Formats: sequence, C-alpha cells, structure tokens
Amino acid sequence: MNAMNLQVDDPEGVPVRDAATVMLVRDGTDGVEVLMLRRNLNSDFVGGAYVFPGGGVDAGDGATEVEALCVGRTDTDASAMLGIDGGGLAFWVAAIRESFEEAGLLLAVDDAGEMVRFDDPAVNDRFAEHRRAVDGGERALIEVARAEGIRLATDRIHYFSRWITPLGAPRRYDTRFFIAHPPEWQDPVHDDREVIENVWIRPVDALARHERGEFELIFPTVRSLEALGRFSTAEQIVAHAATIGRIEPVLPTIEEGVGGLRILLPGDGAYDAVTSKRLD
Repeated sequence: MNAMNLQVDDPEGVPVRDAATVMLVRDGTDGVEVLMLRRNLNSDFVGGAYVFPGGGVDAGDGATEVEALCVGRTDTDASAMLGIDGGGLAFWVAAIRESFEEAGLLLAVDDAGEMVRFDDPAVNDRFAEHRRAVDGGERALIEVARAEGIRLATDRIHYFSRWITPLGAPRRYDTRFFIAHPPEWQDPVHDDREVIENVWIRPVDALARHERGEFELIFPTVRSLEALGRFSTAEQIVAHAATIGRIEPVLPTIEEGVGGLRILLPGDGAYDAVTSKRLD
C-alpha cells in the first residue's frame, strides 16, 4: 500500500468519484497476459504503481448522443448491469476512452463491424493525432467516432468487478472493472507523461515481481491479477466475465496496528469492528 497515502485530516470529506478501468487480456506464448501501465513516479495518486488503463468517468462519457455511437449496449441495459437507475453506459465509454488516452488502444469498429486497425501508417498517424486531442480535452471521443465513421465496441467489454477506495485515501474512486480482448491490429503506446511504461505480463509474474518489491501494485490490482491467474486462456476470462450476474462492491477498510496497516475485506472477522475507524 505504499503507493497510496492513507492519511488525510478529514477522511469523510473526500468525495468518491465514479471511475472505470479495463483489463485487456491476450494469450501469450506462456499463458494469459494482461496489459499494465506504470504511472509517473511524480503522480500524486499511486505514483510509480502498475495499473490497468482507466480513470474517472467524465461528463462527456454520458452525453445523450453517445448511445447512438455504441454497439450492442444501451444505457438502459448497461445501467441494469451496474444496478443503477441510469448513466451506466458512461462507464463503458469511459473505459474505452481511457484505454485510448493512456495506452493508445481504441476499442471501436468500422462500418463492417471489424475492429479498427492501425497497421496502415497513415491511419496510425491520424488516430495518434486524435488521441492527443482527446487526451488534451480538445476533442471528444464521440467527435472522433463521427469523423472516422466508427462506433465504440461496448459490446466487447464485459463488467468484471467493482472496488471502492478505502476511507482515508486522499482521492477516492468507485471503480467498475471491465474485461476485453485488445484490438488485434493496434499496439499500446504510452505518453511518457502520466504513463511511463507499458508491459504485457502474465498475472503470476506481476504478482511474483510485486512480492519481490520490483513491481508496485495497489490492493485491488493484486486481487484482480489473482482472479485473472485462475484462467488458462484469455477467451476463458472474457467468457466468464460475459456471464457474471450481480456484482457486489468491495470496500476495503484499513486497520492500523503495531505492525503497520492491514487491509480488511467484507467477511474478515475484524472488518465490521473497524469500518468506522478514522486513520490518524
């Protein structure tokens, strides 16, 4: 947990922001691999940690006109999956936008229903410019979709889990985790600003490196990697995610003791006793 400062003066006053993250999984030569990004060491939130592409849900992600540019999901059914009254599709759109901004991977299809390809240098350069504009707030992702005649592949992204940042963190997120295959004819590219490295890695290797102190991870990422490591192929993971029913949120709590901070989850014996404890 050393990537996150869990000491703030007013834990109850920290707002919880909606967020989305996407775990892109593929089959490597030695098993399932997942794309991970290393955050800038100077970032004020989990600096130096390896994370999945993701971030906060923006107002534009839930714009009324977005639904017409999404494939296979409506706001009604997306909201039902998340157990909310409305605005659910924005989480899928945010996951796609963040993947594009942070990793340069765009989960979108052309008018033939095929994933967008960046293997043509001219197309790659054009979408690289789109990415810079979207990341810089100069252009909305739906403007890119309209200009290029593409639609967001929301039907290929599946809801997997939900984690809420513990009370006491300087920033708190209610994050929906999604699973998807990466676009086949695109390569991840980091921006060397917010993200300083990208790597395809087997979950078991990421966890082993974390244990050796070589690969900084926060707790939800550790648990997500453990979950991915139970599967033999990427297709198994995606197929499993596509059939998950109701997903309960996981809100860890932190107990301070002589040995340092201890993370507790719902169901742990001491969880209820410390859920309202303030971190000094």
